[in-house]
Amino acid sequence: MNQEYIITVFSENHIGLLTRITIVFTRRKINIDSLTVSESAIQGIFKFTIVIRTTEEAVKKIVGQIEKHIDVLKAYYHTNDEMIYQEIALYKVPTQALYESDIIEKLVRNSGARILEITREYTVIEKTGHKEETQALFEELNQFRVMQFIRSGRVAISRDPIERLSEFLRERDAQIESTHEQK
Repeated sequence: MNQEYIITVFSENHIGLLTRITIVFTRRKINIDSLTVSESAIQGIFKFTIVIRTTEEAVKKIVGQIEKHIDVLKAYYHTNDEMIYQEIALYKVPTQALYESDIIEKLVRNSGARILEITREYTVIEKTGHKEETQALFEELNQFRVMQFIRSGRVAISRDPIERLSEFLRERDAQIESTHEQK
């Protein structure tokens, strides 16, 4: 049964790695719903957060394929319940709509959004939350003809209290030291 999975890939910052990772999904005809890349908590290590909809069997194979790339340190997959995640959305609405009604102001307040910028022509609103929440606000604001709308990729951290990448790197370094000592 298809469900949403979050794949996290840890690597050093190498040119072309993103292309090689996305090819893994293309070959399996799996669409990437969201992709975010940023520095991780470990200096020099980058984290790819990839959201897909597939079966558990397929996601296990994908993670295995990704880990075969020499530039990849480690890859994991999680369900949404195993992660804490958010997205950010920006909405540009005509400023005139704010003057004509207090509905936008109430929508912003009730949804936990905030106003980032107001000009004569437009107002930019920011909302952080899950995709369903940012989409719901878009639909409500669109009665005022949203001029522009953008939603970021997902950012996520695991609920697991153990930082598995740090643990993996410690074990790997211990194996390397052990191998050098045996020589």
